Amino acid sequence: MAIIAVALLVVVVGGAYAYDSSQKDKIADGVTVGGVDVGGMNEEEATVVVRRKLLSPLRHSLAVTFDGQTWKLPGKKLKIRADVDSAVEEAVADSQDGGFPGRLVRYVSGGEVDEQITPQVAYSKPAINRFVRHVAEEIDREPQNADVEPTPESLEVVAGKDGRKLRDNLLEKKLKAAVLNASAPHRIVAAVHSIKPEVTKSEVAAEYPTFITVDRGNFTLRLWKHLKLAKEYTVAVGMEGLETPEGLYDIQEKEENPVWRVPTSDWAGSLAGQTIPPGPSNPIKARWMGIYEGAGIHGTEETYSLGHAESHGCIRMAIPDVEELYDLVEVGTPVYIGN
Repeated sequence: MAIIAVALLVVVVGGAYAYDSSQKDKIADGVTVGGVDVGGMNEEEATVVVRRKLLSPLRHSLAVTFDGQTWKLPGKKLKIRADVDSAVEEAVADSQDGGFPGRLVRYVSGGEVDEQITPQVAYSKPAINRFVRHVAEEIDREPQNADVEPTPESLEVVAGKDGRKLRDNLLEKKLKAAVLNASAPHRIVAAVHSIKPEVTKSEVAAEYPTFITVDRGNFTLRLWKHLKLAKEYTVAVGMEGLETPEGLYDIQEKEENPVWRVPTSDWAGSLAGQTIPPGPSNPIKARWMGIYEGAGIHGTEETYSLGHAESHGCIRMAIPDVEELYDLVEVGTPVYIGN
């Protein structure tokens, strides 16, 4: 009997060792890799399953939306990767813990190994950063100050517009969270900070203590103080072919009893390029306010030309008028010229 018992024991133990040997390349029940159940699988099977179930769902594109626009970050640019091979190797090794006696008990009792292995999942952080910068370039907008829209006859105040600044740190945080979470929203609504303009509509008048408009068609120069009409003057403007330049300029220089720097133009004849000092030969009388490439506002003794297109491009005024205007404006005063 003893011999039989020993023989049976040898058979049982031998069978147990043989079975244990057959399980050395298999992962024990209860082991997970990245949340994927790999129990009962060999190393190759587990690697394929983990890559499919863990990484494939993470290789999705991300999108950011704002105000009807959408920007996409393709999943391939994120370069999702994980050391699955090492994690599966660890799962196989952990399945052998406890030694032969411990494994034998597990085989007989149907027990499991409670082991959760978490492979390190990585992605391209520079891709996220570049994407956020691109979205910011599209969304960010400088505020627009309230301003004046001039015409020859009026100054219309135009309201300012708020600017906006992408909350880039918040967007980056949400994107990074979505990359590693397959169940997270893949479409993220961008948030922004509102930026108020420095000059509001009610403050525009203070920005323009003086303003000049010139109505070429009606030969009228208007002086505005804090956007309110202060004075109107009859003027002469440029003749056909030598028109007073249309547009928005400003007073660039002021001079009392100015010299005349004769332009090198055909109409100047033999005087072209000369500098004429104050006096009878100088048609620029009393005051000079330069505005653009030789054109300016000045006094004239030829008062018969006022109310007509008679000058060579400048704006002529009666001497008492130009002396008065000169004292009421500064260098930098806007000058709008139109019809």
